Amino acid sequence: MLKIALAQINLLVGGINANQQKIIQTAEHARDELKADLVIFPELTITGYPPEDLLLRPDFIKHANQAVIDIAHAIQGINIIIGFPELDGDNLYNSAAVLRNGKILTQYRKNVLPNFGVFDEQRYFKSSKKTCLFTINDTSIAITICEDIWQKGLIEKNQYVGADLIVTLNASPFDAGKIHQREDIVCQQAKEANIPLVYVNAIGGQDELVFDGASFVVDPKGKVVFRAKEFEEQVSVVNFVNSLPETSTCSPLYNEISSEYKALVLGVKDYVFKNGFKGALLGLSGGIDSALVLAIAVDALGAGHVEAVLMPSKYTQNMSNEDAILEAEALGIKHHTIAIEPAVNAFTGMLSDVFAGTQRDTTEENIQARCRGVLLMAMSNKQGKLLLTTGNKSEMSVGYATLYGDMAGGFAPIKDVPKLLVYQLAEYRNTLSPVIPERVITRPPSAELAPDQVDEDSLPAYSVLDPILEMYIEQDKSAEDILAAGYQLKDINRAISLVDRNEYKRRQAPPGIKITSRAFGRDRRYPITSGYKGTINK
Repeated sequence: MLKIALAQINLLVGGINANQQKIIQTAEHARDELKADLVIFPELTITGYPPEDLLLRPDFIKHANQAVIDIAHAIQGINIIIGFPELDGDNLYNSAAVLRNGKILTQYRKNVLPNFGVFDEQRYFKSSKKTCLFTINDTSIAITICEDIWQKGLIEKNQYVGADLIVTLNASPFDAGKIHQREDIVCQQAKEANIPLVYVNAIGGQDELVFDGASFVVDPKGKVVFRAKEFEEQVSVVNFVNSLPETSTCSPLYNEISSEYKALVLGVKDYVFKNGFKGALLGLSGGIDSALVLAIAVDALGAGHVEAVLMPSKYTQNMSNEDAILEAEALGIKHHTIAIEPAVNAFTGMLSDVFAGTQRDTTEENIQARCRGVLLMAMSNKQGKLLLTTGNKSEMSVGYATLYGDMAGGFAPIKDVPKLLVYQLAEYRNTLSPVIPERVITRPPSAELAPDQVDEDSLPAYSVLDPILEMYIEQDKSAEDILAAGYQLKDINRAISLVDRNEYKRRQAPPGIKITSRAFGRDRRYPITSGYKGTINK
């Protein structure tokens, strides 16, 4: 029998010393408590993933390589597979080392380096074409790393050289529905090659990315016989008899909406606490976006670490204040009310001479938003709490946000959440406990910066806007393609023109959690100054 431990753990990018201690403690637990023969860790275990340009620092690489040696010396009596950036001469590899009784038994170098979306591995690493086998308890085990397993032929290649079992180290980030795609591909590959496979994935939030765990084991028939929990750390053992896995616990997969909510919660939790903030702060308007962000923050950090500020203006409706207070009380958080009218009057008074002879426009609306930003940033600085912005993907797509106003802050939890999904997530959260008043979900959305203002005064209805944005931004569909899908030319041109001219705002926005297949930032890198126009000229 061979007992393999899957170490689905939350690592700190760049925290080599902390990661080293966690690896040692986890390996000792797998050896002493779980009686495992082998423990497998995620991709780039030593450094966390993705370390980005830390990989260009010689001191960082030296430290990482020394950590592998130190771990090998620290642990006896169990085989360990860890990921690390291996330096060989002038070449750097995304590698995995097999540690046994104080030594590095063998090493594997990643064959396939992804260079799309959020992945930029060809910037840092060299690829290899070699396989890597080692033996435990008469079982010949081959190693692969993440993208390797998505490619046809690599499993068969390892099988051809004598592998009885494939193990793969992964740092596969979350986006909606990806877990099903991931399992489908791996199961099909294992079934075609008639070989079992162990898939270990990372867990945790890292800036924009969330790693969802859900590590699993597949038998030679392509059936999942073990699955770890999503969005939770877990170290589990699966038994192999004659190289075949025994059926074990398969944790259920969340549906799309609940998994997206879990990802947002984990992303906020790790961003706040890994960066050393005391908690989080946000402006609570009585609208749907801030209500959802508040619920996410409380679920991530606990009510005692979250604070909200109501900042009404003369345009704020009474029901907005009422609903914001109901939300704060339902979630048990500390909240304040600070009216912004004195600050708005001060600024407009100071500007009265230079604004003389002009008409009121969005300038005066933006002053209100910027007064709120100043108040919130002051409280954030004073209390050491991270200011969460509350803008959604639809707003960020079309620039429906104020620089240095409602865009002020350090982290944007729902930056990659389209408006229609905001409503779905709010309704889902209310199934756990009713914390968002029904009126907040059903009333027309408004920035409340002018009398009787609603979003649809200047934007297409979100039921029209969101599908257009998804096709244009996430699917790279042309305006002609979107027109052929049945949308009106005026709505298409309006949405696309707003997207094209607001890249400058998105570049200045705080980072936010990626949950769609294509988020703003590393997923979509467009120039600010550009002659490209995606609209149809007729």
